[in-house]
Amino acid sequence: MPSQVRIQRIADRIRQELSELLVREISDPRLQQIFITDVSVDRELAYADVYVSAVEGAARSGEILKGLKHARSFLRHELAARVELRVIPQLRFYWDPTPENADHIERLLAQIKEE
Repeated sequence: MPSQVRIQRIADRIRQELSELLVREISDPRLQQIFITDVSVDRELAYADVYVSAVEGAARSGEILKGLKHARSFLRHELAARVELRVIPQLRFYWDPTPENADHIERLLAQIKEE
């Protein structure tokens, strides 16, 4: 089994490559203005959990996840060409509410500061 450092390097590389693919290769309008917040890979390198968010927030989360599910095989194929691994993990996409939560906390703190 790979070390925790190697798993993290693989996850970072997958995040970087997927981000570039989403910007340069994907023309699906459902996948415009989204960004990858995190990638975690399991110890067996069988699955990569990809966490995404969008500029607009959760309003389009269902549409975005559906578009990513549709593009999953293309993204995995492109990752295989760009990342040198014997087996490319299966991609699973999840919505990440962290940016929205951080924005909400920032607004609450600004409101408290005004009072």
